Amino acid sequence: MKAILFDEPGGPENLYLGDYPTPEPCEDELLIRVAATALNRADLMQREGRYPPPPGASEILGLEVAGTVEAVGEACDEWTVGDRVFGLVPGGGYAEYAVLHRQMAMRVPERMTFEAAAAIPEVFLTAFQALYWLGGLASERRVLIHAGASGVGTAAIQLAKRAGAHAYVTASAPKHRRCLELGADMIINYKEEDFADCVMDVTTGQGVDIILDFIGAPYFKQNVKSLAIDGRLVMLSMLGGRTVEAVDLGSLFRKRAHIITSTLRSRSLAYKIALTQDFIKTVFAFFKNAHIRPIIDSVYDWTDVQEAHRHMEANKNVGKIVLRIACEA
Repeated sequence: MKAILFDEPGGPENLYLGDYPTPEPCEDELLIRVAATALNRADLMQREGRYPPPPGASEILGLEVAGTVEAVGEACDEWTVGDRVFGLVPGGGYAEYAVLHRQMAMRVPERMTFEAAAAIPEVFLTAFQALYWLGGLASERRVLIHAGASGVGTAAIQLAKRAGAHAYVTASAPKHRRCLELGADMIINYKEEDFADCVMDVTTGQGVDIILDFIGAPYFKQNVKSLAIDGRLVMLSMLGGRTVEAVDLGSLFRKRAHIITSTLRSRSLAYKIALTQDFIKTVFAFFKNAHIRPIIDSVYDWTDVQEAHRHMEANKNVGKIVLRIACEA
């Protein structure tokens, strides 16, 4: 099969379309003829040599796929060849074919394109895990979502609002309008405003119950200041840095703060199956009636993968960047 490969860690220019062995599904797996995949920050980090795939995962980039079932394993009675599916994979999405566990496969809703379906798994499952499983999302909870115009951010805004929560969002000025359209109650221009001051002002000094953070060290002290009593800071990445200087532990105790760190890719298969099944049960119906939808910034042909990576590196996207895969007949 054809796949997007790189021989040495480095920049987008190292990516190329080459030949790679077609994977074979195990008894619990589906072989997917990939129609679309999508970019994630993890892809950029893996390409740079800073985020190796977990043991046993494909070395090919790509954490999500959408396409049609080409072959089924012996235990996959609920699926048939030709079914339109999408789902989360630990790697291998930038390819003509990929394997997907039968219990992590989701049916593409009627009238949804493969490009739209490919924009769902990684960001919505990440946001669902962070908000529901780790953050304790419920009606009337106050949520601060950093990087609100990112893929996970646009997913988190919609999930929070659908649950009846209040969503406060940080984003650069050009991206404010899109976040408001998704339901954000307040947008904070993090380049010009102190988000902690804004949060404490809008909540009349109470703070927020849940914070979703991707930045790490530079935001840590402001995040703690922004928390309500018993609030939960869910940290999903360290894009801004990993070392926090001179932390006053008393500030954490005064808030009875919960500091939670999480990654999804390295979780066990059993964990990801349980997460996917709970996601299907809890919110998947909202995609069928378009009450929640994937936000797509742009769609690139996979031969333009270098440009797609540069677009993400420039932080220009609002929502997901999708790659359309052209399979050979």
